[in-house]
Amino acid sequence: MSRVDDPDGDLVSRVARGDSAAIQALVARKLPRMLNLAQRMLGDPAEAEDVAQEAMLRAWKQAPRWTPGQAKFDTWLHRVGLNLCYDRLRKRREVAVETVPDQIDPGPAPDRGLIAADIGKRVEAALQRLPERQKEAIVLCHYQDLGNIEAAQLMDVSVEALESLLGRGRRALRAALADLKEQTE
Repeated sequence: MSRVDDPDGDLVSRVARGDSAAIQALVARKLPRMLNLAQRMLGDPAEAEDVAQEAMLRAWKQAPRWTPGQAKFDTWLHRVGLNLCYDRLRKRREVAVETVPDQIDPGPAPDRGLIAADIGKRVEAALQRLPERQKEAIVLCHYQDLGNIEAAQLMDVSVEALESLLGRGRRALRAALADLKEQTE
């Protein structure tokens, strides 16, 4: 088995030794990505914060047992985040809601912010309607900026299967948002 070069290896080792500066650095480096992942997967900022915090807590607890060189820490952390999201999504199925909850408008200018927020809500709603595996592939590759090989490993599928999921997900999003192209031209 080949050894994996992990850019977070030294930082995780320092976290394992209780280095508070390393803990802060790890949180600063990984928390925004975990928040983004959870927000895209769950569509709920409060749940996303809970998932991201739980993932970071697990990273801190796992650090002393981490074996450098077997896998990238970032890949493992994404898998933890995805698993936590899927746990929440499974619980949601028990109590299905008809509508997506209203989102707070983060835009700075009311006129541009309202339009961007509307488009963002439409894209987010379309993303939430995708089958879970397609949504996972889209989120990992387009929102988390993972390469196809790493995303395929995270999803435990071949690169070809990932590309198929991406293709189907993109086509579904394109079809669901076709009218937006006309509005923005």
